[in-house]
Amino acid sequence: MRVLFLCVGNACRSPMAEAIARRDAADVMEASSAGLAPMGAVMLLTRKTLEVNGYSIAGLSSKGISKELWAEAELVINMSGRSREMLFADWEKVEDWKVEDPYGADPAVYQRIFEEIEGRVGELAKRLRERGE
Repeated sequence: MRVLFLCVGNACRSPMAEAIARRDAADVMEASSAGLAPMGAVMLLTRKTLEVNGYSIAGLSSKGISKELWAEAELVINMSGRSREMLFADWEKVEDWKVEDPYGADPAVYQRIFEEIEGRVGELAKRLRERGE
């Protein structure tokens, strides 16, 4: 399944989810990420947190939602903090995840958010595996 992870800046949460999914759930999902208002770079603490936890940062970049990314996605995971109904006209394929934005926080907060996202990606992968996706 093609899964698009979405947050505000595509600098912290969604790149974390993309990296986690690429390593831990590549058997059931093809992951990408984007931002509503991309910052243009994946934050240093995001990159460090991923690396410390054994995840590759190769290929991660901060980018906006293109028509192509949206069209290709079979499932969109929205971590922007705004409900899917508020953001998207075509929200049926969107699942809201309430995940705190660690932007500007210390490494401990980034680690806590990483662990939360890692667990959620794991749960999503388990659901997809059970459905035979």
